[in-house]
Formats: sequence, structure tokens, C-alpha cells
Amino acid sequence: MVGVSTITVQLKLTPSPEQAAVLEQTLHALNDHANHVSRAAHEQGIHRLYPLRKLTYTRLREARIGSQAAQLTIKKVADAYTTFHANLKAANYGPKGSERRQRIESTPVVFRPEAAQPYDARNLSFALDAHTISLWTVQGRMKDVPFACSPDQMKVLAEHKRGECDLVHRDGAWFLLVVVAVPDAPEHEPDGFLGVDLGIVNVATTSDGQMMAGRKLNRYRRRQRQLRAKLQKKGTRSAKRLLKRQRRKESRRSRDANHVISKRIVAEAERTSRGIALEDLKGIRQRVRQRKPQRAALHSWSFQQLGSFLIYKAKRAGVPVVLVNPAYSSRECAECSYTHRHNRICQASFTCRSCGVVAHADRNASRVLARRGQEAWNAGRQSSASDGSQ
Repeated sequence: MVGVSTITVQLKLTPSPEQAAVLEQTLHALNDHANHVSRAAHEQGIHRLYPLRKLTYTRLREARIGSQAAQLTIKKVADAYTTFHANLKAANYGPKGSERRQRIESTPVVFRPEAAQPYDARNLSFALDAHTISLWTVQGRMKDVPFACSPDQMKVLAEHKRGECDLVHRDGAWFLLVVVAVPDAPEHEPDGFLGVDLGIVNVATTSDGQMMAGRKLNRYRRRQRQLRAKLQKKGTRSAKRLLKRQRRKESRRSRDANHVISKRIVAEAERTSRGIALEDLKGIRQRVRQRKPQRAALHSWSFQQLGSFLIYKAKRAGVPVVLVNPAYSSRECAECSYTHRHNRICQASFTCRSCGVVAHADRNASRVLARRGQEAWNAGRQSSASDGSQ
């Protein structure tokens, strides 16, 4: 059975000044009502969707909020409390009894006036040929709101099922984030695996020896940190305006780099009919201990984002992906499997103390991951065959 992956298509809305004013009024009104729902949920201790809907839906309808807009506003609050409780469980707000955690638990979830608002097919529709949308607002249905997108995005919107959307007002611009369900390509039987070692100096190194260096991106991040520190210290109004303009620039640069790297890796695996063996880096920031100068680089590098890009692009191309345990992959020899901490001489150099092989450390680790990926795939394939024969 072919699976389905969800991707998000970002459309830039180009409303007229009059349309933009109504959209802003709508966003502010719905977030104000979301705050009322949140306070009711906090006071009554009701955080699940259906009981919360029973408690607050009538009030929203009496305030002349459309039926579907009211439903989605309540769902937004319920989802926010689900995230809130997950963060509590993970101790992201501090341990039980801490002052910070008690302060956060004692206050309801608050939504900013311009927080994103969900829409769905019941209160938002597309006219793809005209490049416009029609959506519910506090002043009634607003038609013919133009949007801009690339030909590839338009093709995805036209050919696949569209789900929930988020109306976003960011830095003076309007966006619509559309969730689209895209069927995965049939997964092929891999002829070997392409190992991918992720790192900071080299963002990704493949077992073919291809290295995607991260020095340029790390230098850029370092300059951005220095600029932020300088502007924050200055503290003037113009410095604060510049900080506001700069705040998303670094994340866009990083996201673009991750898209380019993941696309190259998946294309190579698809071309050679191989799968991808990727190290499972879940919880790496909690496991890894770095010296103070290296902590900023570790915590600013988007491990999870690059991994997720690789996985979803591989699914669309029908390339199998196996997540393998990366433990000691930097100390294990890809030739003889001898593992010792002294094999890794420095960041870039690897010399096996058993067979004497000399290699680049990241290249050696990626070959180890490729072998582990093949072993994991073989184990899964044998298990599947035995289940099918019973």
C-alpha cells in the first residue's frame, strides 16, 4: 500500500489595502476570542476539544463568529493546551515545584493579536485559474483575494488533496500555509545503501565521499550572532528595527541550505537505486556535551530539519530510508569494524589501530552508517518474509 505524506505549500497573499484591513481585523478578533476560550479552559480545567467546544461554542456564535471559524478557534486552543501539557511532561518549563513552572501553570495560554488562524474547506476556497481565494471574515465572505506562487506549487495544489490552511500575518506581509496530502512513490528494493553522516563542520558527508561543508553557514551564523549582540547592546529604536528585520533571515538561510543538501542526497540515492542510511539524532542536544565555544554552533544547527527534509523527499522519490543508531560510528573502522576511542585522532582524521586504514573521519563514519543501514534493512526484510509465509 502506498503511503501519503503531508507537505506545506506557502502562498503569498497580495490583498488590496481594504482587503488587508479586513483580514487584520479578522485575525485580531479571532485571537481575542481564542484568549477568552483559553481563559475559560484554564478556569474550568477543561482542555480537551469536545468538552471545550460544549463549554464555549455558544458564546462564540453569539458574538457573530461563523460556525466553522468558531469550531477552528476552539480547536486551536485545544491544540495549544495539548502542546502545553506535552511541554510540562517533558519538563521544558522546569522541574515540578520550580518557580518558573508554577508561574506558567498558573496562567492560561495567551494568543498574540496576529497569531496564525486555521481555515479549512468549509470557510476558505480556491479559484486556482484566477489565482485567488475566498474566505470568511468578520465582515462576511471576502472574495477574490489574489495570491502568488511558483508553477510547481500551483501544480501541487491542483493535483493533490488540500487540507487545513493557516492564515499568517508576518512582517507586514500576508501568507496562506496550505497542508497538501501527496502520495508517496512506490518504494523500490535498494541495491545497497548510501550512508549519511551529519555534523557541524561538514553538514553532511555521504559514503560516496561527497562532503557538504558547513563552514560558510557557520561563518554567517557567527556574524549574525555578533551583529545581534552589538544591536542589543546599542538598544536604540533604529537598532531594534534592524533586529526585527534580521530575526528570520538566519532561519531562511539555514532552511534553504538544508533543502539544497537533502535534494542532492536523495537525487544521488535515486540515481543509483540505493536507500539512505541516516543516523537517528533524536535527543542529540541532550546527549552531547560540548565545550562552551561550541555550544552555540550545536544548538543553532537544525539537525531535525535536515533529517525531516531527507525523509520526506525520499518518500516522494520512492527511496527507502533507514534510521540507524549512530553510537560509536565515529570510532568504528568501516573496513574491519574495530572500535576504539583512539581511532578518532581529531575532528577530521581517522586511523584504525587494528588494520591501519587511514581515512577522513566523517567519510569513515558515513560508510559505517551505510553498512548498519544494510544490516537493518536485511533484518527487516527477512522478518517480513517469514511473516508472509506463515
